[in-house]
Amino acid sequence: MLLIPAIDLKEGKCVRLRQGRMEDDTVFSDDPVAMARRWIDLGAKRLHLVDLDGAFAGKPKNAPVINAITEAFPDVDIQVGGGIRDEDTIQEYLNAGVQYVIIGTKAVSTPHFVSDVATEFPGHIIVGLDAKDGRVAIDGWSKLSRHDVVDMAQRFEEEGVEAIIYTDISRDGMMAGVNIEATARLAEAIHIPVIASGGITNLDDIRALGEIAELGVMGAITGRAIYEGTLDFAEALKLAQQY
Repeated sequence: MLLIPAIDLKEGKCVRLRQGRMEDDTVFSDDPVAMARRWIDLGAKRLHLVDLDGAFAGKPKNAPVINAITEAFPDVDIQVGGGIRDEDTIQEYLNAGVQYVIIGTKAVSTPHFVSDVATEFPGHIIVGLDAKDGRVAIDGWSKLSRHDVVDMAQRFEEEGVEAIIYTDISRDGMMAGVNIEATARLAEAIHIPVIASGGITNLDDIRALGEIAELGVMGAITGRAIYEGTLDFAEALKLAQQY
């Protein structure tokens, strides 16, 4: 199982939000490239970059920082989300060395967009489904849609996406533990990999995810816990690799 450090970007800095609220942020570094190097030096094989300003603006805002990270670490898989709403943005990121592009709000608001880009950029499209109580949230988590998370994941699987990132938004950034039941239910319902996100706090969470890895949970994204020190990244990575 992959353990994927999150680098959330706001105004060119590495931050973490609580439950997606832009006004409730903690700045962890003014140098995201150095932060990326820190996790890679500890063994990270993939990085999860989020353009938070882009997610709210609907277009990339931190692309220069993302490009600097891909340029500095060409051998590391980079997945990027936040403000990706058209084919040109996807192409620009892939040209810059990004391996996987994450479609979030646009996947829910304009589902045929996913079908189009999965065909145009095969092997590079991941859909991020952020949910609360089984319903998908959109627009930077500010709204809950009517859509059921499992139904949507099955639809995107049929359309050819590479993986689903599943975030329980009630737990993200709250250090409250992972929603194992909901993650397992989603992984069992589809055949493409699920990447778990939101709530990872300590080694017990890594173990709990490891126990459902065989259902199709290929990785876990961790943010606040590795920045605040409740999870030792090197130790957690070693544990994740056992599954």
